[in-house]
Amino acid sequence: MLIERLLRAYVPRSAAGRAFAVITLFDSVGTGFYLAGSTIFFIRVVGLSEAQVGAGLAVTGLTAFLATVPLGVLTDRWGARRMLMVYQLWRAVWFAVLAFVHGPVAFVVVSALLGLVERVVSPASQAVVSVAVPGQDRTRAMATMRSVRNVGFSLGALLTAPLLTVGSASAYRTIILADAGSFVVAALLLARLRVESAPPPVRRGGLNFLRGFGDRRYLALTAVNCVLAVHMSVLAVAVPLWTVRRTDAPTALVSALVVLNTVMAVLFQVPLAKGAERDGGGLRAMRLAGCALITSCAVFAAAAAPLGPVFAGAALMAATVLLTLGELWQSIGAWELSYRYAPEHRKAEYLSIFALANSAQDVLGPPLITVVVLGWGGAGWAALGALLLGAVLLLPLPVARLDHRLVTAQTEG
Repeated sequence: MLIERLLRAYVPRSAAGRAFAVITLFDSVGTGFYLAGSTIFFIRVVGLSEAQVGAGLAVTGLTAFLATVPLGVLTDRWGARRMLMVYQLWRAVWFAVLAFVHGPVAFVVVSALLGLVERVVSPASQAVVSVAVPGQDRTRAMATMRSVRNVGFSLGALLTAPLLTVGSASAYRTIILADAGSFVVAALLLARLRVESAPPPVRRGGLNFLRGFGDRRYLALTAVNCVLAVHMSVLAVAVPLWTVRRTDAPTALVSALVVLNTVMAVLFQVPLAKGAERDGGGLRAMRLAGCALITSCAVFAAAAAPLGPVFAGAALMAATVLLTLGELWQSIGAWELSYRYAPEHRKAEYLSIFALANSAQDVLGPPLITVVVLGWGGAGWAALGALLLGAVLLLPLPVARLDHRLVTAQTEG
């Protein structure tokens, strides 16, 4: 009975939703392989310096940023499922090539080619989910995929351990090739996915890769989401550095905080998504995210009080719980709002624009955290909290304008 209740709570109701969960598992296990062993592979096998690895990854990020929206337009033009299969196979080919490159030039070229589709895979997946999964199951499917992704990353990292222990060039190449193979499996599973409700691909008219940027209401929503997505940099940059430099907590606690975040993401992403598909559910989730993140800033600041390691550890654990709740609610709200206001025949284009919020956060978040939060201490956490509060207060404005447009379009239709 307990297992049955858990399955009902966590497993998508629709066959397409369950299929996407399986696809996500294969994709994320392969990515877990890659993340665990790639940096060592680049240095020991490809023969790169740390600076060259950083340059290659920067090129990947830049090409991903520039290509996301144009590829989103092409995804609408030629069909979301078809193009998602192309993107997965593209990744498979170039990861297989990456396993055998040598030297910085080849590494940068292959990194750039991989970067072309790196960011568009997520909005393309969302576009396929939006037409393959019934509306009442859509947010649950996305939440399940996110939980499965966290499990897959961890599983892939664990499976990599024996190969890292061997430490040979062949072992490292096996890690990269396993990642390539996971994308092939994902593409094959996508080929078997039945999509019955998809609108026909948009094939008429010229290609205008900048048209979506004229929608100021949707761009405003994207900008607010970018601010709330700062939790990614808080977890990656602020949590470890603040713990080590500014609190009395032991350094080993950093690992425990990361594990806490991962476990909570796996266990609570799906339950918290319940009801998000109802009217106002996306806005409500975003508001809850903002409240949790603002409160976490105050608790992180309090952890620096000179009250000993026990107090610091407890405060950091509480702050991480609040940070993770904010992360989960922000993801839920972002899925629902980005779906709701994207035009039916331009889903992938609009979702690609919305995905740029994460790309912008990747660029702006780390320096914001290092300069403001870590540089200013408690005042920095207060400034970050004020920024988040501003985003929460501004959020209803673009949502109201987008709702008005949606109602007007439905009335005229």
